[in-house]
Amino acid sequence: MKDKQQIEQYLYQAIPLAQAMAVRVVAAEEGRVELEAPLEPNINHCATVFGGSAAAVATLAGWLLVYRTLQALGLRGQVMVRRSQMDYQKTMHGAFTARTLPVNEAAWQRMAAALSKGRMARLTLVVNVECAGQQAGRLEGEFVVLPLS
Repeated sequence: MKDKQQIEQYLYQAIPLAQAMAVRVVAAEEGRVELEAPLEPNINHCATVFGGSAAAVATLAGWLLVYRTLQALGLRGQVMVRRSQMDYQKTMHGAFTARTLPVNEAAWQRMAAALSKGRMARLTLVVNVECAGQQAGRLEGEFVVLPLS
């Protein structure tokens, strides 16, 4: 899957909530994922972005980064969220993005080594959430990859 549209379709199939939230893939390249979502399907009673939607899109960005990196490394496994913490910094009044921050190469190597030994791999990453060009939130998540039997 190299094309953004193909990646988006896979995301909709694998995690149907992504389609309901109208998530769009802005970038999904080596070491970086950026997703965008509009206000309308993610709106709350105050006419701002629902906090759960912001956390979900940030989690999707992290999940997709791990999934795509596994593909690039020729590895297979089941990607799951183990733990996450979302900090909200500003109210969002419109479309918003979730962008993964770079992950240390050594962390990817540890993940690959664990999977190659048939063990569960762990990876912590950070995703920034922005609205109107300003940081509005930050998710720190621990993702695990379970080896396929």
